[in-house]
Amino acid sequence: MFNIEEELKKLPKEPGVYIMRDDKDVILYVGKAVNLHNRVRSYFRDNIGRGPMIDKMVSLIARFEYIVTDSELEALVLENNLIKENSPKYNTLLKDDKTYPYIKVTVGEEYPRILFSRVMKKDKSKYFGPYTSAAAVKDTIELLNKLYQLRTCNRRLPQDIGLERPCLNHHIKQCLAPCQGYVSGRQYREQVAKALEFLNGDYNGILKELEGKMKTAAETLDFESAAGYRDLYNSVKQVAQKQKITEGVGEDKDIIAVYQDEREAVVQVFFVRDGKLIGREHYYMTNVSENNKPEILENFVKQFYAGTPFIPRELMLQYEIGDKELIEKWLAGRRGGKVYLRVPKIGSKEKLVELAAQNAKHILEQDRERLKREEGRTIGAVKEIASILGLEHVERMEAFDISNINGFENVGSMIVFEKGKPKPSDYRKFRIRTVSGPDDYACMKEVLTRRFRHGMEESKELEEKELDQEYGSFTRFPDLLMMDGGRGQVNIALSVLEELKIAIPVCGMVKDDNHRTRGLYYNNVELPIDTRSEGFKLITRVQDEAHRFAVEYHRSLRGKAQVKSVLDEIPGVGPARRKALMRHFKSIQEIKGASVEELAALPEINRRAAEDIYLFFRKPPEDQQGVPADKDAK
Repeated sequence: MFNIEEELKKLPKEPGVYIMRDDKDVILYVGKAVNLHNRVRSYFRDNIGRGPMIDKMVSLIARFEYIVTDSELEALVLENNLIKENSPKYNTLLKDDKTYPYIKVTVGEEYPRILFSRVMKKDKSKYFGPYTSAAAVKDTIELLNKLYQLRTCNRRLPQDIGLERPCLNHHIKQCLAPCQGYVSGRQYREQVAKALEFLNGDYNGILKELEGKMKTAAETLDFESAAGYRDLYNSVKQVAQKQKITEGVGEDKDIIAVYQDEREAVVQVFFVRDGKLIGREHYYMTNVSENNKPEILENFVKQFYAGTPFIPRELMLQYEIGDKELIEKWLAGRRGGKVYLRVPKIGSKEKLVELAAQNAKHILEQDRERLKREEGRTIGAVKEIASILGLEHVERMEAFDISNINGFENVGSMIVFEKGKPKPSDYRKFRIRTVSGPDDYACMKEVLTRRFRHGMEESKELEEKELDQEYGSFTRFPDLLMMDGGRGQVNIALSVLEELKIAIPVCGMVKDDNHRTRGLYYNNVELPIDTRSEGFKLITRVQDEAHRFAVEYHRSLRGKAQVKSVLDEIPGVGPARRKALMRHFKSIQEIKGASVEELAALPEINRRAAEDIYLFFRKPPEDQQGVPADKDAK
């Protein structure tokens, strides 16, 4: 038994990391301390204005552990690693875990390439970035390869020169084909040098060159080439215009500000590289302390820069943060050079920080409105349905559908909506076992019986093993069962639930003569619903999803069965010949219409097999064992 009072006495007065756990051994919080003895003991003193969230966390602590480090800097690094690995509930967490793209130029190779990279390694390559848009990076790489006709292949050059034919890029004039020796190493590197100038922001040279080529091509009436040069010219101008110059030449800095409401916070970062604003990005922080923006910024800096490969020389912050000197020292070690944390008070730098803060506020307010609308579409719609049916609580809804063609390959679908949103991980398919022929009621009874019986058996098994119910896929029963139809389908569901002694509300989604939803059938009464409401729209989405899922499953089975029944039943046609036929003729109809000579022309089909195939498709229909050729299920 862990005795907190006794263990507090044993705490060392050294730097380290402490880990708070609850009675299920789940990590609640990870923190660092200069003095573990003083820091950990402070949590268990009488309330000294720590705030309700920390008080709640302390009330859940069943035990704690700690790791002693040689220095506070080591503790900082370890704290970051443990937070990232465990995502403790009461730590302020950076929700986004992105790796930003770089443009990598492999200048260490004899014939360099321009590549997309998510990591910046210590190799002989040159890296540009990080950038905030992967799509923009890919577009820029494609543009550079077109402009300078650089290779994109993985061939080992110069060792592999002349071993293989040139690729398509050479034939469409997008590669100088160094793999064939068509360009010398010196000439190729001149092109690479131009690409590096471009990446360093010098666009004037290539713009003048393209403009000259465009005019020359137009004067010689080579309008196709002129149009190509024009497109490249416009692409370069577009890239050039995206680079907004900020004050200061050659500076690398990140501008960081935060906006907070009562539930969460957004941190906005402007990325300035080589004096140019190359992009911006926002990050959500959860479990934020009430009205403590400096602490949020501190947590962001520690978590974000622990994972990003590039650290600029300067971080311009909205507020002074704790452990400033320690964090500067840690970042300098990661960067391999000095890093400064600064809080500008006046001038253009202060205005940039203010602009970042305004952006953070705008993003959070925009998302609040979006979430409000989304909540109306989902949770609000569920509440509306529950209100119509007179139910107190509905969160999980399940709907079922049957699909077949005249009773062939009967299948059932189960779809799940939670809080008004589909939950595909809980969807299930059923291949009907006991029903032959078109009997939707019997099929539905089998599907529902199997679903709930399986859930009951799975629950019992988990109870015996003392496992959480979430380990089972069928164990969670719905708060509302939604049947695609009226009284008949509802009564089938009620009879199954009654037989299994399960109490779940069941409603029917009733359609009119035009197959459009018109209301809900519940407790032997059809209840009207406003067709303009979010509840009505959710019912429609549930119906459509159940039908789609069933039809797709039926279609997949039907396709497999059709190929099997038509081709595999032909004497002398096995898997190899079936593949050869489908590869050559593309469809059953084409095989059916082929002559003996056309069939025998395939290397895998001899004359006798060709005759068997030809005759098979000319038997009376009752002698063939195929399946109906209808294209659409139910």
